[in-house]
Amino acid sequence: MTFRLYPNTQIEKTLRYHRKLQKDLYNAAVNNRFTQYQKFNHKVDYFEQQNCLPDFKEVWTEYKEINSQTLQATLKRVDFAFERWFKGLGKRPRFKSIRHYSGWTYPAKSGYSLESNGENGYLNLSKIGRIQMRGKAKYWGKPTTCTIVYRNGKWYASITVDVLDQALQPEALPLGAIGIDLGCKSALSITDGENHQQVNAPKFLRNAEQKIKKASQEKRRKRAPNRNKRIKASRRYKKAQVKVSKITRRVGNQRQNWVHQVAAEIVSSNSFVATEKLEVKSMTSKAKQRRSVVFLVSKMNNCVKTGKRKKQKAGLNKSILDVGFGMLRSTIKYKVEQIGGVFVEVPTKKVKPSQTCPKCGHQHKKTLDIRVHECAVCGYVQDRDIAAAEVMLYWAKGILPGLGTSLVDVESPSSTSCTRKKAGSMKQLGAKKRPKSIEVSASNELWDVETHSSGEANCG
Repeated sequence: MTFRLYPNTQIEKTLRYHRKLQKDLYNAAVNNRFTQYQKFNHKVDYFEQQNCLPDFKEVWTEYKEINSQTLQATLKRVDFAFERWFKGLGKRPRFKSIRHYSGWTYPAKSGYSLESNGENGYLNLSKIGRIQMRGKAKYWGKPTTCTIVYRNGKWYASITVDVLDQALQPEALPLGAIGIDLGCKSALSITDGENHQQVNAPKFLRNAEQKIKKASQEKRRKRAPNRNKRIKASRRYKKAQVKVSKITRRVGNQRQNWVHQVAAEIVSSNSFVATEKLEVKSMTSKAKQRRSVVFLVSKMNNCVKTGKRKKQKAGLNKSILDVGFGMLRSTIKYKVEQIGGVFVEVPTKKVKPSQTCPKCGHQHKKTLDIRVHECAVCGYVQDRDIAAAEVMLYWAKGILPGLGTSLVDVESPSSTSCTRKKAGSMKQLGAKKRPKSIEVSASNELWDVETHSSGEANCG
């Protein structure tokens, strides 16, 4: 759960200073790993860098003002980045500027304390001070970790708590079962087999598109930064950038608020939800490139025209992202599982909800411009999206004619196409004994002095 922080002027100055030091430590640790491997063929791990922290703070005395566990958590964040890179889950770790370094983490209660019962209160940070916070948690328990985040000019505290299982379970589980089809015009087409409902897409981005366009045009007229020419951004450019960011951030907040309201309304009366398995990343990819050479009678060379129906595909992608298919699916999923319900993702390539009749199971291919389902076998007529939602509901229940199944055939209640590889966690630290730092190797001493300075030189 996330709380908004309201620090005073002095504490906010301290927070910014701590954030800068955490960023410098992150860059120094990244640089140390690459330097040791490239120059000495030595692979540095988390425990080696952690054992160097006491000597590191003797050289860089400003780090004595920071809680030691937060420094360890920053080094663990570096270790996460490298583990993900080695396992092919992420890109090569890079140095971070202060703009792209959000904050730091307190992995244990010894670094912070709360004066709250889940609604508003105060947050006490070690070596920083007491900060007022506002927010309300749906469930409350024993706080475990706390992450300080700086985003869009505001400070937040993301706190994780251990909640009792009894608090997560409702007194009476809702008995409703529905199928949901996601779309661009009707964001959700919901049916329980008898009653049907369609929720229109709010189109927050479309409504704010002209404002964003106008603000972006004003920004382009200002002096933009250019690193190659060593040109800094003008003050007017920064103000225009803030204006554009404010509008886009408002659109994102509106979409997120709408998604949570819709998901909460669905879960309030249904504990069984079946929807389609969507690959949003593939759906919103660019149009396929088709090259056609157009010969022009001119003094210039031949003109090559690339792409086909790119504007139409770009418009479709924008509509899909404006609705937020991925956010809708994940929000409904976690809310259903939170109350102990069942969330089923129907494999669209196997079932083909849009091409299948929910009454007889006959499949007939339909193009996107056909918005009404008319079965040539049984004569069933229904809205295309509602019919697709019925197909998914009947398939999940195992009563779809001609293509019946059961929940046993599903990979899991919330089946996904890929299994995520683990890249380690903070809990793994407790399973290993911390090696004794009796002696520090020459490579570690190099990191203490040379690497940190080179990290600052590379990152600014």
